[in-house]
Amino acid sequence: MTPPAAPENAPTPTPDTGALRSLLPVLGAHRATVLRTCLAALVDQAALVALVTLAAHTVGTAVIEQRAPSPATVAVLIGLVLLRALATWREMDLSHDLAYRVLAELRVRVFDGLARSAPARIAGRRSGDLAATALGDVEALEFFYAHAIAQLLASGVVFAVAATLLGLLGPWLLLAVVPAALLLLWSPLVEARGRAERGARTRAALADLSAESVETVDGLRELLMAGALDRTRARLRSGGRRLARAQRAEQSWETGAGAARDLLVVAAVIGVVAAAAHAAGGGRLDGAWAPAAMALALGALAPVAESAAALGRAGSLRAAAARVRAAVHAPAGAPAPAAPVPVPPGPLGLRLRGVRFGYGAGPVLDGLDLTVRPGETVALVGASGAGKSSVAHLLARYWDPREGTVELVPAAPAGTPSPAAAAHPVGLRDLAEHDLRAAVCVVGQEAPLFHGTLAENLRLAAPDATDEELAAAVRTCGLAPVVDTLPHGLDTPVGERGATLSGGQRARVALARGLLGRPRILVLDETTAHLDHRGDAEVARALAADARTRSRTTLIIAHRPATVRRADRIAVLDAGRIVEEGTWDELIRAGGALARLLSREGTDRETAETADSAPPR
Repeated sequence: MTPPAAPENAPTPTPDTGALRSLLPVLGAHRATVLRTCLAALVDQAALVALVTLAAHTVGTAVIEQRAPSPATVAVLIGLVLLRALATWREMDLSHDLAYRVLAELRVRVFDGLARSAPARIAGRRSGDLAATALGDVEALEFFYAHAIAQLLASGVVFAVAATLLGLLGPWLLLAVVPAALLLLWSPLVEARGRAERGARTRAALADLSAESVETVDGLRELLMAGALDRTRARLRSGGRRLARAQRAEQSWETGAGAARDLLVVAAVIGVVAAAAHAAGGGRLDGAWAPAAMALALGALAPVAESAAALGRAGSLRAAAARVRAAVHAPAGAPAPAAPVPVPPGPLGLRLRGVRFGYGAGPVLDGLDLTVRPGETVALVGASGAGKSSVAHLLARYWDPREGTVELVPAAPAGTPSPAAAAHPVGLRDLAEHDLRAAVCVVGQEAPLFHGTLAENLRLAAPDATDEELAAAVRTCGLAPVVDTLPHGLDTPVGERGATLSGGQRARVALARGLLGRPRILVLDETTAHLDHRGDAEVARALAADARTRSRTTLIIAHRPATVRRADRIAVLDAGRIVEEGTWDELIRAGGALARLLSREGTDRETAETADSAPPR
């Protein structure tokens, strides 16, 4: 079911004022480009101010003194035009090259943050919302990196030099320019909170609409079958209207603020004109310099006005920056070790000791102890919600247990008198990410495939796998008949999330993908649940016949009796602890927890089947 859209009048928290500042360090790797961009922006603005000032002085000289400009003056004017054109092109080229390089790096950092914190931090978040952060919010920061920084630095230098020259022409001219510049810079600071709130509403509305759109496309078939398209359209229209209102409010304010800045600049220039005319009439200023003073004031204030606009726009980007920063700096659910240790060679077993873990206030696993010996196949069973998948999550190290240890136990060397003394377990916390993934593979019930060919999806775990290894994994998991029916065999595109394959076929692909990585420990979390009994038996026989099975340790999380009874040993999980262990025959004869679990599940299935087959009233 698609969650309801956010209320249109829902309050939006104001982003942290340091969000943009926290993203400045990403420029550290591009110091040379930043310096060149700032220099190009400085030359660009300085050339423009020099051009308009010299042109105004030349016109004033021609009008007042009836003297044509000298060839040198004309040459300088032409040179300034060419210099300004070259500097503008260079600044645009450098600034956008810098911005897009930084954005590419930020996208990778956002992805790394999501991957590092998954699934803990992204649980409950909508995929469209995550996509809006990784793409839309990062893209929105292009203006900040491409224009704001270099423009602020260049404008400050140009204004300081221009104000100094105005002061040399006449200190009274500064009375019109300096207050206007201070007002221009003060205005975005005063309205910063309002801009941030409007920007936050726009980014939140855009993220909600993105999430709604992605979920609508993903669930289009289900919505069509349920006759819910009209309701979905209504939600999309409501989200679109909410986004449009937020954008109109933001742009209307920006338009008004821009008009106010222009009026302030015009008022300052008029003040300079009046002061210069009065000074020229009193003989305190050469008449030819009066239009030059006006042009110099305009050249000094125009960059300041643009910087004020950049500051204002940057303030509205705080919401995007805050979302990006939260993703980049998301804490890891399982932090990387400070000093990783190597994975022991040879076959490996598993050992969980005193494990306590939960997602909220109450524990899911409460003092769990479980040992799987190297080369052994153990089935972990339990009622729904008993914590079986939580064990798989801990073995994949999506999370770390709150208490206790999860360890890899190497096989004791042959002839060791005391196997327990010879084994040196290694905690999962002490392993580097790539070492853990190479040693332990967890294949879940829902293993989505990616848009690409079947071969590309299989090679995710082993990019360098040969065609022979690929074919062997396909045969082991019973995919050969499926591959034979595909138009291009392994090179056939499977569609986004494996849309062209059935659930059972996707399960076989996921299992083959896991086996292709040659893990020493294989955890199957309801992997064959989508297969029928015959398919489950075929996969079990293929795995048993695999030459690597004798050295591979397998933990099977399952509820199907036929799957469970094939294991060497069965562990029953109840209330967060292992309450019973043994072989199938031993546990069935004992009539304990496993027998009660099978009896209860059989009764539930019989009740469901009876309800399904009952005639309608």
